[in-house]
Amino acid sequence: MTEMHLRDALDNLKSTGVRITPQRHAILEFLIQSMIHPTADDIYRALEGKFPNMSVATVYNNLRVFREAGLVKELTYGDSSSRFDFVTNDHYHIICDDCGKIVDFHYPGLDEVEHLASHVTGFKVNSHRMEIYGTCPTCVTQASKVQ
Repeated sequence: MTEMHLRDALDNLKSTGVRITPQRHAILEFLIQSMIHPTADDIYRALEGKFPNMSVATVYNNLRVFREAGLVKELTYGDSSSRFDFVTNDHYHIICDDCGKIVDFHYPGLDEVEHLASHVTGFKVNSHRMEIYGTCPTCVTQASKVQ
């Protein structure tokens, strides 16, 4: 499945005239395989050994290209560091209050939210985002060991 997502994403970029560099390919592949919703710094640190001449600015520039192409979503939270999520389908996020871990989940019943919001308010809805906050199983276990 990951290989298919990568091939489709690369084809999408090529069709819009974006040149596929080795760094661009590696950043995209990392995003597709990553389940951690990485920051640009996370991506840079993961790939700097393979691309010693790559800068953090290169990562940011490529993330911007991917975002503009609709391949990634930039997730901004109150801590001023954006996280990036490869777009495979509409989904939501649950976030650990303690460690910041972000996990995807899908709940089809929420797909009606945009339609209802538009109907009730008259807005033309472009998108929506929902986040749930709690404590992940790892942090719950660690907290119980401390007590």
